[in-house]
Amino acid sequence: MDEDQGPSQIVPQHGPKKTMGDRLNGIKRTFLTKQGILGDYDYAFLLRPNLPFMKKSRQAAPFFGLNDKMPVVLALLLGLQHALAMLAGIITPPILMSGAVGVNLPADLQQYLVSTALIVSGILSMIQITRFHIYKTPYYLGTGLISVVGISFSIIPVAQGAFTQMYANGFCPTDADGTPLPCPDGYGALLGTAAVCALIEVLIAFIPPRIMLKIFPPIVTGPTVMLIGISLIETGFKNWAGGSGPCSDAVHTAYFDVCPNVGATHALPWGSPEYLGLGFSVFLTIILCERFGAPLMKSTSVIVGLLVGCIIAAATGYFDRSGIDAAPVASFVWVHTFKLTVYGPLVLPVLAVFIICACEAIGDITATCDVSRLEVDGKAFESRIQGGVLADGINGILAALMTITPMSTFAQNNGVIALTRCANRTAGYCCCMFLIIMGIFAKFAAALVAIPSAVLGGMTTFLFCSVAVSGIAIITRGVPFTRRNRFILTAGLAIGYGATLVPTYFGNVFSYSGDNKGLQGFLDAIVLVMETGFTVTAFVCVVLNLTLEEEIEETDEKLVAADEPVATKSMGNNDQSFDSSRVASGLENHEKQV
Repeated sequence: MDEDQGPSQIVPQHGPKKTMGDRLNGIKRTFLTKQGILGDYDYAFLLRPNLPFMKKSRQAAPFFGLNDKMPVVLALLLGLQHALAMLAGIITPPILMSGAVGVNLPADLQQYLVSTALIVSGILSMIQITRFHIYKTPYYLGTGLISVVGISFSIIPVAQGAFTQMYANGFCPTDADGTPLPCPDGYGALLGTAAVCALIEVLIAFIPPRIMLKIFPPIVTGPTVMLIGISLIETGFKNWAGGSGPCSDAVHTAYFDVCPNVGATHALPWGSPEYLGLGFSVFLTIILCERFGAPLMKSTSVIVGLLVGCIIAAATGYFDRSGIDAAPVASFVWVHTFKLTVYGPLVLPVLAVFIICACEAIGDITATCDVSRLEVDGKAFESRIQGGVLADGINGILAALMTITPMSTFAQNNGVIALTRCANRTAGYCCCMFLIIMGIFAKFAAALVAIPSAVLGGMTTFLFCSVAVSGIAIITRGVPFTRRNRFILTAGLAIGYGATLVPTYFGNVFSYSGDNKGLQGFLDAIVLVMETGFTVTAFVCVVLNLTLEEEIEETDEKLVAADEPVATKSMGNNDQSFDSSRVASGLENHEKQV
């Protein structure tokens, strides 16, 4: 049974109303007693490394349920752990989309976007964790779990394709030799389009989850998520070698003969062994944390690797601190703003992004309920799914109005819940508090923006590959490898892989060059969709999954009724016959002969 809900109702049961004296006594016990501040938790469990010669504890750590009382220090410590586990995923999208492979914003705007991403993630995560009942309706907003949100990786390949198109068609400016110039209007167009398209996820929230999963089952979401990760690995690996901007192109101006450019600190040609070594230091640290690290280090291994890479880069002269010195002490939402517009060619791809976000939210919320020891079926569970998807859609609108690209529920925090055995919402609120504090201190964001590309690439390559592996996990767990399903995956991935590996293949299909901007925008939208591999894969898999009939597999016992006739066939000289439908139950008069 769901922890905070009865078997036949959705809302929590209400006990006797607390008086003011009861509340004051509760605060006193929480903050002024040793039990309330420290409790009896084994804090060494979180910090004990996994070394070969150390004896492992056989005693399991206590499990903190959704509404259990927990010590203040433990809540703060686990909240910080959740925040650090999210940090890399939150800062990566704004750094990429505002940098050399995005709209080439100046350093102060990049710092602002990183700060704001942390603040907005903290604020919007509170909506998911709190869970509000919509007045006079059976619907909710939020999950009531530790369902933290961050910037969706799904938007990155779509945004990069759109920004490339904007520079090509003149929407974004370039200088005389074709080098892209800063384009804040391009970023504003992405935000405006996302604010409008987020309404589709709000509508999806009112579709029963079982119908949603019938349209978008694992055979659709799995390959889609996998291709999102695969499409991003190229950017991460280019950064690992020195940078993903013009310096990595085969043909570039003299200004980009070294990465990131000739004016940068300790700049070297793209692919230099020094850059590869910096990225490898991050990658190796992540592996060592996983093998030998304490539980606290394992769940934050990506950030530990990033920190080690930054220390090495600073010690060897690759870290430029001029941006940190010039950054303001504090920042907040709307310190900088962008002109919101709707860019027509982006509408279809961004709609696909929000549909994918809704599918991801259903899977992530299900996993969160599972590791939180709550029901994963029934009315209470479906209510959490509905509230979580609705909050995801509304968060997408609010995020765009707060100058941040679409948000989605993060899955990596489920690993923190499972590892620490803490599903308590108090830890979730502490996580939100730490994210907001990190975002307000602008010097922290400036330090993140100043990280050398090679160090960032070592981290993002690992992070993006984990997204691809998540897609593979969805397929292996939820898709039986029948002939029909293999055919659907093959057809969907064929075009999706092709569009990912050769992203300009569709660029010369339309030759229209007239003055009709509406028609030109529609054609640009088709090109953008066809050149975004995961959207093509999602479309093909949805259509084929809904139109291809299920086939009776020769080895599938579940698809054939037990009372149907059984066909047998001879196996030649071995005199072997077998049931072609593998139906054994109820057919005792048939035997396999070997």
